[in-house]
Amino acid sequence: MSGLPAGSPGPHVFVESLEHLQVVDGDLSHLAKSLRMRDGDPLTVSDGEGRWCHAEFASTGVLAATSEIFIVPEPERATTVAFSLTKQSKPEWVIQKLTELGVSNIVALTSERTIVRWDGDKVEKAMQRWERIVVEAAMQSHRVRLPNLDGIVPSTDWLSRPEVAIAHFGGDPVGQQHFSIAIGPEGGWSPNEVSVAMRTVTLGETVLRAETAAVAAGVLLTRKNL
Repeated sequence: MSGLPAGSPGPHVFVESLEHLQVVDGDLSHLAKSLRMRDGDPLTVSDGEGRWCHAEFASTGVLAATSEIFIVPEPERATTVAFSLTKQSKPEWVIQKLTELGVSNIVALTSERTIVRWDGDKVEKAMQRWERIVVEAAMQSHRVRLPNLDGIVPSTDWLSRPEVAIAHFGGDPVGQQHFSIAIGPEGGWSPNEVSVAMRTVTLGETVLRAETAAVAAGVLLTRKNL
């Protein structure tokens, strides 16, 4: 079976192995205290790599499987949204929403007009925080395959890839041929970055904030085949 757990009764949680359904302490506390789950309550469990099953909750953290293991194949063409870093907690919001939408790959960029500049220590801490946000958002949205998260990548390195299209006025409408979109900073792409890009796409007729544009790109990429 290749069905998805969305719509199944109960919450969704990730474990390292579906052969041993051990929930980590932080997720166990969330299930028991925040969601008030009790022994025997139904939920779904995934390994984050496309495999999942139905299970019953247990306060010990060792769950009991109640179904076979279902396998969801990888998409024929993975979707990618790369976005230029913005201030404060906005990158966290973008990563959360792109995960909920089902984007396959999420990339954080530094562009020529990016105001935010991070050193190595800040990048490491941010990546740890973002990875946890990805897991939490995937649990909330009942994903069975965790997205890949990359950062921090210089924009010119990324934009020169032939499959990448930048969001830019005057570009083509997002269509079946597009599967990787890059979003610039509030000030837009520099002329140099535009010249490096192989493709351009438009996200509409209005000027969007950088974080709104990233989510709009995610919607267009993940919903065009529905």
